[in-house]
Amino acid sequence: MAHGTSSFTPTAYKETASCLTRKGTSKLYFFDFGKKSDEPVENEPEQQKKQSNDGAYDEDDPVEKIFNFFFGEREAEPMGLKRMTKDQFPERYPATKTEFADAVETDDSEMALIRPLLKNTNLESRSLRLAYDANKHGWDPASFHGKVDKLGPSVVVCKTREGLVCGGYNPKGWVSYGEARGSIAAFLFVIGTKYGAPGYKLQKVGGPSLAQMDMPETGPQFSPDALVIPLSKSNPKVARSKLGSYYERFPDGVNSLFGNSGSAILKDFKVYQVITYAFYPYTRFLYYN
Repeated sequence: MAHGTSSFTPTAYKETASCLTRKGTSKLYFFDFGKKSDEPVENEPEQQKKQSNDGAYDEDDPVEKIFNFFFGEREAEPMGLKRMTKDQFPERYPATKTEFADAVETDDSEMALIRPLLKNTNLESRSLRLAYDANKHGWDPASFHGKVDKLGPSVVVCKTREGLVCGGYNPKGWVSYGEARGSIAAFLFVIGTKYGAPGYKLQKVGGPSLAQMDMPETGPQFSPDALVIPLSKSNPKVARSKLGSYYERFPDGVNSLFGNSGSAILKDFKVYQVITYAFYPYTRFLYYN
């Protein structure tokens, strides 16, 4: 071979160009964000062609396209393993705003108002009890945590002096460890406003982190500012709300659960939790807490 003479023949050039246009290798259409070539791909495994249609995948999303470029398309059953679905693990997804839960036989009049909002939560079809009532048990952090800690998912229901009913769903509950607890399924709600029945839900935004601030010296805190009920000694019935950072705003841009005001005076403050039963065989009694 003479010095300076290329051995890159026309046949080799055609083979290289063919490789560049094949799916799963470096693609000539990279800057088209993954638009598929018109040429059919031969011998592609059937499993790779199957796409998951669980609602969590959007083939037009730019991030998905870049990921697919480097790692291949999302498979419905990678390595033969089925993906988690919203029906199986509903609390791995943000709260639904278009579906509503059916009534449960044990619901009282107040719980009947809240029940529709619990669709796709761990409490959707479970009997709930009134675990804490500030007017009965006390407007202070010790009374609050003494009634609700370590008992699992909970629903906070408040009523302001103006008659607004609002609150939130805490999927993790409280344990008083002085830490932030995350959950993408947490949400806030209002009932009886201009949004109509059965109420309006505000989803967690910015990921699951800081959904709940679990502090033993205060009442419930949905994020540092979205809904905070400090139960302070000086004014225990004051609640504060600022939406947008951790929980979404209302569609009209209002950034407080309490409308145009960032705070409100509460008339009622309650927490509902799951009814748990314990059977004591020697007494033949069935207790619940």
